[in-house]
Amino acid sequence: MRVALAQIISSADPQENLRLIRRYTADARNRGAELVVFPEAAMCAFGNPVADAAQPLDGPWANAVRELAREFGVTIVAGMFTPGAGGRVRNTLLVAGPDADTHYDKIHLFDAFGFSESSTVDAGDRVATFDLGGTTLGLATCYDVRFPALFVANAEAGASITIVCASWGAGPGKAEQWDLLVRARALDASAFVLACGQGDPATAGIAATGTAPTGIGRSAVISPLGEVLGRLDGGEGLLVADLDVAAVEQVRASLPVLANRRTIVAEINAS
Repeated sequence: MRVALAQIISSADPQENLRLIRRYTADARNRGAELVVFPEAAMCAFGNPVADAAQPLDGPWANAVRELAREFGVTIVAGMFTPGAGGRVRNTLLVAGPDADTHYDKIHLFDAFGFSESSTVDAGDRVATFDLGGTTLGLATCYDVRFPALFVANAEAGASITIVCASWGAGPGKAEQWDLLVRARALDASAFVLACGQGDPATAGIAATGTAPTGIGRSAVISPLGEVLGRLDGGEGLLVADLDVAAVEQVRASLPVLANRRTIVAEINAS
């Protein structure tokens, strides 16, 4: 399977971002990719009023992505915002392709490092997978990468690949944490991880404002043994990789961490 990770830098304008998605999708298709992954918040960058940008899954923005998928004959995964409850939104990954039309709502909300995602976003509550050419892929978003159970749940649902779309926050040690976490999650699930992040706005001369996580780049393709098969730096770019999906079953046979898992119950002794 040939895949492409499109590390873009989103703006506040959903229409401008659609033009970016078109350009990168065309490039990916010309390079033979059948799956094109865009970051979290591809619809509208964090740090902007995302509630104003939010649209339903059958709205014009999502339908425009579906039309691009049809036009280029690829499957696209892209982060958007959909209406939630009480004025909040859902942080949603849209999957659109010839044989796929589904979505994932981010489960673990980023209430950390001075940012409160839960003040504007409703959490999702279900694992989501889709099939592409006989291979099952799972979905995760940004802060989800700190929670191994989601990646194991994707594997239990049949996923050989988990896609992580992110808009990772900058700060001391954060790049090192991202690099470590995406490799660790591949090892937890004995699966490929496609980790696509927003590019670093500073590389395009855009000054940071506030505490919103606007991306650091470092998109990467990780093997089921935690090897880095490809990585971008901070700027916009397209990472194309060929995945030998059969390697997943080989790894799970030789290093069966999923099969060897035990349920651990913590006991608290009162004294």
